[in-house]
Amino acid sequence: MTAIPFRRLAAAAVSALALAASAPALAQKTEKVDFILNWVAGGDHAPYYYAKKMGWYAQAGVDLNIEQGKGSALAIQKVGAGANPIGLADMANALTLRGKGANTVGVYNVYANSPQGLYWLKSSGIKSVKDLVGKKVGNPPGDGARTMWPALAKANGIDPKSVTWVNIDANSKLAALKSKAIDATTSFYNIHHVFQRELGDDLGFLAWRDAGLNPYGNSIIVNAEYLKKNKAAVASFVKVTQKAFAACVADPKPCVQALVDANGALKYDNEMTNWKLVEVLMSDKTSKTVALGWHDDARMAADYELVKTYIGLDQPYDVKTAYTNEFLDKSIKMTK
Repeated sequence: MTAIPFRRLAAAAVSALALAASAPALAQKTEKVDFILNWVAGGDHAPYYYAKKMGWYAQAGVDLNIEQGKGSALAIQKVGAGANPIGLADMANALTLRGKGANTVGVYNVYANSPQGLYWLKSSGIKSVKDLVGKKVGNPPGDGARTMWPALAKANGIDPKSVTWVNIDANSKLAALKSKAIDATTSFYNIHHVFQRELGDDLGFLAWRDAGLNPYGNSIIVNAEYLKKNKAAVASFVKVTQKAFAACVADPKPCVQALVDANGALKYDNEMTNWKLVEVLMSDKTSKTVALGWHDDARMAADYELVKTYIGLDQPYDVKTAYTNEFLDKSIKMTK
């Protein structure tokens, strides 16, 4: 047996000790990520809070700060400008604002179906989109529905300018509708139960997806420059998020509890109902057969054409530059 020189052994030992000493420092190195939501926290945001509570983001090297939002438009603007590296926003809005210079990239689709719905009082006589001509529609200025309204209006044969938009806070929608200060409003389907409870038999409702418009809904978007410089951090964030959504579909109870624990004003039962409706929006052929969070090429191309045709793009671009599926695990699929 050939003897190994002591000097070589000593050098190897020193190198091993140096590596061992540096390992904790490397393991503890994290990337601070300010993640802006599309709106205030609710049942649809449970997976992020659950993964954070479980320490999954931290274990992946992501120091996650969840920032409450005030509409998709604001989230897209902030991510596009680099004020927030990652955000959650309506994908059709992201495509629209990308044509105005908001350089964002979709990395995970949450809503495979459009969550948008129109709400009104049955007693008003409104029955369809066409009946909104000359009516007042109340919504916050930064709401995604206002950006997409021209597409819905034109798809139903009316002039987008034929309605009057009234600026109201999201929490005032129902009160304004009941008092008849507005004739209609829009809201995400995952809080449909709130409108049902408050309006009862006088509830008038039409899902946009049943009115000829079903673009992708909320997706996680990333600042394009941040993505180039911090690919590993984005990959970690997406992988943990995909895992979290799958976990919440399998067992939503701890996920909703984590959400409520982090946001004291929320009620568990209400947010659980919210989450159950979110599952409906997450489910389609692609999420079930390809991967949870996947942006389908054909649908993205169709959404781009929808935006281009009905809303207009200041600067046309290749839609394939507006999203990527590279960070998704294809073994994780929607199971409901």
